[in-house]
Amino acid sequence: MAKKNTTDLLNELAVHQNVAGFTNFLNILPDPDPVLRKQGKSISVYKELTSDSHLFSVMGSRRAGVRSKEWAIDRGSAKTRQSKIIEDLFKTKVIPFELMGSILDANFYGYSVMEVVWEHRDGLILPLKVVSKPKEWFAFNSSGELLIKSRKAPMGELVPPYKFLLSRNQASYENPYGEKILSRCFWPVVFKKGGIKFWVTFAEKYGMPFMIGKTPRGTSKEETEALADNMEAMIQDAIAVIPDDASIEIKEAAGKASSGDIYEKMATFFNSEISKAVLGQTLTTEVGKTGSYAASQTHQEVRGDLIVEDTHLVQGTINELIGWIWELNFSGTAPTFTLYEEEDVDEALAKRDETLTKTGVKFTKSYYMKAYGFEEGDIEVIDTVQPQTPPVVQNFSEAPLQLKPADVLDSQSKVLDTRSSEQEILSSVMKILESASTYEEAIDAILGAYPTFDLPILSQTMDKMTANSMILGGAEIASDQL
Repeated sequence: MAKKNTTDLLNELAVHQNVAGFTNFLNILPDPDPVLRKQGKSISVYKELTSDSHLFSVMGSRRAGVRSKEWAIDRGSAKTRQSKIIEDLFKTKVIPFELMGSILDANFYGYSVMEVVWEHRDGLILPLKVVSKPKEWFAFNSSGELLIKSRKAPMGELVPPYKFLLSRNQASYENPYGEKILSRCFWPVVFKKGGIKFWVTFAEKYGMPFMIGKTPRGTSKEETEALADNMEAMIQDAIAVIPDDASIEIKEAAGKASSGDIYEKMATFFNSEISKAVLGQTLTTEVGKTGSYAASQTHQEVRGDLIVEDTHLVQGTINELIGWIWELNFSGTAPTFTLYEEEDVDEALAKRDETLTKTGVKFTKSYYMKAYGFEEGDIEVIDTVQPQTPPVVQNFSEAPLQLKPADVLDSQSKVLDTRSSEQEILSSVMKILESASTYEEAIDAILGAYPTFDLPILSQTMDKMTANSMILGGAEIASDQL
């Protein structure tokens, strides 16, 4: 059997250099963005778009979805001392809030580049600052590698390692520059600005009444022009001097005002297109519009999905920086940067658990993690409840014990309040205790059975049952000693 040639299997064949029609422009792969190619401009043209108030607002709203989150350093298996260095670094030097804004620019411009300036400190190589740099200073080659257009290499050279952080939005082999949201906003912003310009012209023309001057026949051209000048001055100062045989009539532009609505509708339409490009929906920016509650919830979920994507983008870039710090200074597994939502504690649940704890209920660590969202290593459950000793039952050798276990069991219901609610609690709790196989299972079952019950009644009932159990235990001990 002839040996097969596996050379083609080991090499990548479908690359830019091998595709017909590809022209390598001096080591730089051209940006395939359709707007930039047709306009023949650089990425800097998109910066001018942010002067639009609506676009600026929705861009800030999208950034705020991530920047409003809390951040933490997950140490994992990394050593505590080394992880503490990372934590202190982010609290003092490399501020995540500022760095997040630079990273999130990748959504709007396709990519963002940040230069890391290092320093020697305490025997380590640590970042002094991370600075966002103009995107037009960089490009990509046919292999998707980042190039910097320096003076010595204006057509681009590879950036050095550990020096430039790169964030990209949905970059691909075909388009290493990433997808640009502002590319989708270019024409809506341009057309809206043009429409508003015509809208202003329309308002100047039809928003004010027309001034009509009347002169007798045979009036000279000079006198007619003088009257026109007086009318123009009247518009400015509301004062004019005209001949006694001339007149000025003010006439409203009836029916024209409604024609201006088309400009307002056009501006509203383009604002909606901008909102959809940036936020994925429109309802969260158009409060005054009518819409169903279900639709608004769906739109909010769409925006929430985008926030999740942006969160991954920020975490990935910052964790790359932490990885560089680790490689230059330490060994082993590096800690990770995470973003999370700060959830409010359920006050009703906390109050219920506090009441149950006072009655003697002991919650497990797994319960706290499940109920309050703690993670492994966040908490330790410490038993602060003082153990209760059973009452001392004196051993009377000359007289029989007056209190028998059977008497305690028979009197259990008599000791409790005769109210039906307490009787129901006693019956239900006893059934749960009989069917539960473990202590944790019994506690979970009790909590599930009374999530919104009248806690004072439950507390009183549990106190009485505890006291009766102590009496019963003491009686049993005394019976064994007789």
